[in-house]
This record gives sequence, C-alpha cells and structure tokens, in this order.
Amino acid sequence: MIKGNFIDNLPRVYGIYTGGFLAFIIIMAIAEQMGMTAKAIGICFVAFTVAIYAIIGYLSRTAQADAYYVAGRQVPTVFNGMATAADWMSGASFVAMAGGIYFKGYGYMALLVGWTGGYVLVASLLAPYLRKFGCYTVPDFIGTRYGGNLSRFLAVVVLTVASFTYVTAQINATGTIASVALDIPFQYAVYVGLVSILLCSMLGGMRGVTWTQVAQYIVLIIAYLLPVFWISNKMGAGFFPHFMLADEVARIAELETQFGLGTIKNTAADLATVPKGLAGITKAHSAVNATPWAFISLALAMMMGTASLPHVMMRYFTTPSVKAARKSVGWSLFFIFLLYSSAPMLATLSKLSLIDPNLATGIIGKSISEVQAIDWYQNWNQANLMFVSDFNGNGTLELNEFFMGGKAVVLATPEIAGLPYVISGLVAAGGMAAAMSTADGLILAIANALSHDLYYKIIDPKAETAKRLVVARVLLVVIGFAGATIAAMEIQGILGSVIWAFDFAMSGLFFPLVLGVWWKRANREGAIAGMALGLASGMGYLIWVRNGGSGFLGITQLTFGIFGSAVSLVSMVVVSLITSEPDAATQKMVDEVRVPSGKSILGKQH
Repeated sequence: MIKGNFIDNLPRVYGIYTGGFLAFIIIMAIAEQMGMTAKAIGICFVAFTVAIYAIIGYLSRTAQADAYYVAGRQVPTVFNGMATAADWMSGASFVAMAGGIYFKGYGYMALLVGWTGGYVLVASLLAPYLRKFGCYTVPDFIGTRYGGNLSRFLAVVVLTVASFTYVTAQINATGTIASVALDIPFQYAVYVGLVSILLCSMLGGMRGVTWTQVAQYIVLIIAYLLPVFWISNKMGAGFFPHFMLADEVARIAELETQFGLGTIKNTAADLATVPKGLAGITKAHSAVNATPWAFISLALAMMMGTASLPHVMMRYFTTPSVKAARKSVGWSLFFIFLLYSSAPMLATLSKLSLIDPNLATGIIGKSISEVQAIDWYQNWNQANLMFVSDFNGNGTLELNEFFMGGKAVVLATPEIAGLPYVISGLVAAGGMAAAMSTADGLILAIANALSHDLYYKIIDPKAETAKRLVVARVLLVVIGFAGATIAAMEIQGILGSVIWAFDFAMSGLFFPLVLGVWWKRANREGAIAGMALGLASGMGYLIWVRNGGSGFLGITQLTFGIFGSAVSLVSMVVVSLITSEPDAATQKMVDEVRVPSGKSILGKQH
C-alpha cells in the first residue's frame, strides 16, 4: 500500500502502473497464442486502458475551483512534461502524421519542425510569464491584462474556434480506432470515443485530466516505439533504425524506379472507383513540399500556432512556480521528441513492408486475388481504409492499384509487417490514448473558458464555486457532443483539421499574447482589433482559397494563419498607437510579469 502524499509518491504510482500495463501486454500475447481472436484482443486493449483512465478520472474528482481549473498548481515538472506531451501528441501526431509523410513525402516534416520548434517560442516568450500572471485560462490573461469584457469575450471566441476545430479531429481519431477495434460503424464509434473522453475529465477537471494524461503518455509512447523497433529489427534495419533512415529512404527510391512509379497513371474512371479518402502511392508533390517557401511557411505557421493554442498554455498554469513552468517546457520537448523522431521511420518501414519484394510482406507484384485474400487486407478493406483493383487487367498488383487511407498507416503497419496481433491491439490503445488525451485538454479548455471567463467573469460574477463547476461540466458534455456530431460528418481529414486549428489560434491570439507580455504600450483597443481582425481575415482567406481563390505570396489553406496573424499584428500596433496608452497600474503589472520571482499577479483574485 502506498502511504504519504500523492504528489510525493508519483514516481512509485506510475512505476507500478507501467509495470502493470506491460504485464497486461504479456497476458494478451499469451492469450493470442492460446487462440484468442483478434477482435477480442482489440476490444480488451481499448476497454482495459479506457477503464484505467476512467478510474483515474473518478479518483481525481474535486469540488474546488483551484483543483478543477489548474490542478491546484502542484504538478511536478517531469510529470507536467509527460502530461503536456500527451496533451500535445494528438490523434494527428499518432495516427495521421506518419500517413502524411507516407503519401506526401518528407515535406510533411515541416509539421514536426514547426510543432517542436513552437515550444521554443512557448518557453522564451509566453509560458513562464503567463504562469507568473497566475491566471486560470488564456482569456483570463487577455481580460485582465487589457481590461474590459469585450477583450475577454473575443479571446473566448478565438479559443473556441481553434479548439473546437482541433477537437473534432481528435474525436475523428478515437472514432476511427474504436470502429476498427470494436467492429462498429464510424458514425457510432465517434460517440463511443466521446464517452471515453468525458469519463476522464468531467469529474476532476484539470486535475483529473493531468493524471490521466500521464497514464496515457506511458501507453502511447510504448505503443508507438515498440512496433518501430520490432519491425526494423525484423527487416534488418537494426534495432534502433533512426540512424539508418537515409539508407531506407534510398532503398524506397530504388524500388520506385524499379516498379516504374511516377510513369504509371490512373485514369479518371479508375479513380472514380476508389473509396473516398483513400490515396495511392504516388510521387506527386503536395502543396507542403512544392517549394522551399511552402515548407518554411508551414513550419512557421505551426510554430506560431503552437505558442497560441490555449490547451497548451493551460498546462503551464498547473506548475508550482514560474521556474517549474520553464523546466516543464524542456521536459515536454524531450517526451515529444521520443515520438516525433520516430514518425518518419515508421512511414518508411511501412512503405518498405508493402513494396519490397525481398520481404515476405511485400505485395507489389503478387496476384490481385492473392492480395485480396490476405487477412489484414480484408480487415482494413471492410473498414473502408484499403482498396485494390486490377485497373491494368493483367491480374498482378502494381503500385498504382493499391490505395490506403492515411489513418491506416500507423494502425495497420504491425499487421502488414507480420507482427503478432497483440501489437496491433497495443497500437490501437496508443492511438486512442493520444486522441483522448488531446481531446480531454481541448474540451476542458473550451468549457473552462466559457464557464470561467464568460459565465463567471461576465454573466454572473457572484456565482458560487459549486455552481461554476456544474456549468463547466454541463458545457463539457455539450461541447463534446457537438464535436462528435461534426466529426461523424468527416468534413475534413484529421491532419487538415489540426493544421486549421493552429492557423485559427495564431490568427487571433499570437500577437495579443506576445505583445501583452512584451509591449507595455499595447492597449485594450489594440488587442480587440488584433483578435477580431486577425481571426476574421484568416477565416476569410481560408474561405476564399477553398472556393478557388488563387491566394498570394505562397500562402495556402494550410498556412492562412500567416495572413491572419500579419493582419492582427498590424491592426494591433496601429490601433494601440493611435489610442490612449494603458494606465500606470497596467504598465507596472506588465513589468512585474517579466520578473521570474515573487508572487503571482492575480494571487487570490479567483
């Protein structure tokens, strides 16, 4: 039995948890050898891990505002780094990132560069200073720094637009995994995913989310790295394949030349028979890697978006001190790097598993009927995530006749590579953990902003704590249900939705946040103009490009946030300079925010 303070016992608690999870994997492996079906294994993995998260969420329940909104500001740096990494490594990172690299090439590593590099901006420009401010939410900072309900309300609007766009992608990912693991239609699976998400966050708020996210990080990192190491060793690329990436990429290039990839084209009639959302292995350049500026602009947009996303900033409000917030950023980067450095390798190994004729798993060159009889193909074909057809009429599968959904690359690779199905179940659990952890943070960010900044600060400032928490929990359910409903429509892919969320966030929040810390002259009118015009112009640019507009300066629908944030910066600076400067008390407060020591600005105001 563990005695003493829970925080002091965290290493022991999660050490026991990790050992228990590894033991569960071994038990499932033994069960598979004894004849347990693949479907049963998948259900056990998803059910077991979701049940653990739900138990943690229940045990973390609280009726205290400080615990609900910022986990009591007592989360140690290492564990906050793990929770932040889980919060960050969403379904897009886990499920869709390798798929993007697989189909569109290494230009998609601009996302890795931008998402990781964004933490440099977080550490140097924002996280320690927002922690010193002592706020509960990002709109809390905006509203107090600039003053007035309108500035706070606009920050809530930007937060809601960006976070809701993001959360639909995460519920999409949980739905994809649940539909495959539980063998149910995607349209119903998204609601199964939603229930799983709400179990973690509804009772404990940020405290519950924090401790479940640490548990989820342990699951997702094991689930991502174990298949990479296993497949690489099995293929002869070494146990630690990252150092062999260049050799494996060169091997893929040789095989593509050998099979004539790039010269064989599908007709419009061929492509019309391919299920929606599936892509073939092609050499066609995407908008991401078409030019150096396309790469740089996407990386830049993701960096600024990272430093603007409210659910990321909220994690650093939970640390005991400003110094701890800064250290937490470093630990976040370390834990994120463990997965991000492996995504390109997983995409490479997945493609080699399919197209290398020297491997037993290679399918190119085999008969169409033989490929269609493979168990893993049948499973993923039934899930509408794989498709083959004899377009050329020769009975042999060629590169232009195999199609796969980007979401299937990570989830299906263990089966394709011939690993025991228990590894596929593990990957499904990892993907579920990644999507759930981010969705928890996002839904909580929206609900907390609406309950604290809109309801409590604007509508009913005299509301008691119990009433505020009831409102927050009701909003969690409403927002989650709305996100699941939108996700079920599959309006946009997982990766595309996530990128849009970053663009929305940077369009409206990046410069109001940064200038709020670093420019005393920034005032309420400037912040209002920056948020309103930045978000409106970014959204308008996206709609224009989506409807056939040509765009300009190489800014695409993936990087519209550059346009929106530029408008935000210019309008904020101009309006601030032509209106009255902030009062002396506000300017003194800004000076004090930059001092790393001392009490928080807001103190006990909440």
